[in-house]
Amino acid sequence: MSPAAPQLPVLNLKFDMPTIEQARRRLLEFISSPRQKGPLVKIVHGYGSTGRGGALRTALRELLQQWEKEDKIKLVIFGENWSIFDARTQDLRQRYPWLQDDSDSDLDRHNQGITIVEFHRDTSRIFK
Repeated sequence: MSPAAPQLPVLNLKFDMPTIEQARRRLLEFISSPRQKGPLVKIVHGYGSTGRGGALRTALRELLQQWEKEDKIKLVIFGENWSIFDARTQDLRQRYPWLQDDSDSDLDRHNQGITIVEFHRDTSRIFK
């Protein structure tokens, strides 16, 4: 029997409609948690009920983009870009072949309510 392929961890930040600050704290707690072992996570932040994108989605994506720019995290891929036609998605899937078998994937669903994040091995740089 072959070992089970890893699964993409999911951090659901929208489940109880937190404030932006609460969601940010949960994200930081998740990153610093010993349970967070892998380099990847799918963050569920929701799209917003107005049809234009919610404040939580906007704030988290801005924070993640800033962290990527500052090299605190390796990579951010917004759900609408999580596609086999996106170069960054292709690169990530080549580096993590088990993503090819992700049966619960949002791949090619253009889901604006999620963001895929790749961390550096040393996540302490996020807290500096």
